[in-house]
Amino acid sequence: MSQMKKDCGYAAAELVKDGQVLGLGTGSTTLYFIEKVGMRVRDEGIEVMGIPTSFQSSLLARKWNIPITSLDEHEIDLAVDGADEIDPDFNLIKGGGAAHTIEKIVDYSAKELVIIADDSKLVNVLGAFPLPIEIIPVSLNPVTKALEDMGGEVNIRMGQAKDGPVITDNGNFILDVSFGEIDNPISMEKELNTLPGVVENGLFTEMVDKVIIGSKDGVKYL
Repeated sequence: MSQMKKDCGYAAAELVKDGQVLGLGTGSTTLYFIEKVGMRVRDEGIEVMGIPTSFQSSLLARKWNIPITSLDEHEIDLAVDGADEIDPDFNLIKGGGAAHTIEKIVDYSAKELVIIADDSKLVNVLGAFPLPIEIIPVSLNPVTKALEDMGGEVNIRMGQAKDGPVITDNGNFILDVSFGEIDNPISMEKELNTLPGVVENGLFTEMVDKVIIGSKDGVKYL
């Protein structure tokens, strides 16, 4: 599995052109993209800048001497990010790493968005992976009730190396919500964000330009 992630991450890094500003996604697959971009900076002398989507991607970019910038200073030429599920229309569920709010801002702002993943992430219909929803902590009870009224099974994500809930880079909670099959992800993405207290949900629709998949048979471009 890790080899497939590495293959597609490295393949995406070959799309990077000298002088570009890059959106740096978060997760176990995008770390290989950042690593390979760093190698190209070191070995080929390409000059790029990165806009990270999390502390994790920021630290990795700095490790590889990729200069960090922000959306206040530059537009993004190319964003590369991972996904937890990808449907045939390139709609996504993201947020397993609790970074989807900043990821969505960065990915939406990019001139081109490339998603990288291993082939286990390809699905016919979104929904087997619980949908992450970032919420303001004070809204926990009313948002939970609203999501249950929509048919969702709601679980607050708990920390594994700390007591209590996971706290996002933005200081918020994550709810993992199982709705079953999501037949209309475009409308659900919009509906969820109308709930007071919801910061952002992990549905990414009508955004993706290209998907690079790592498989046992090699890299596939969709």
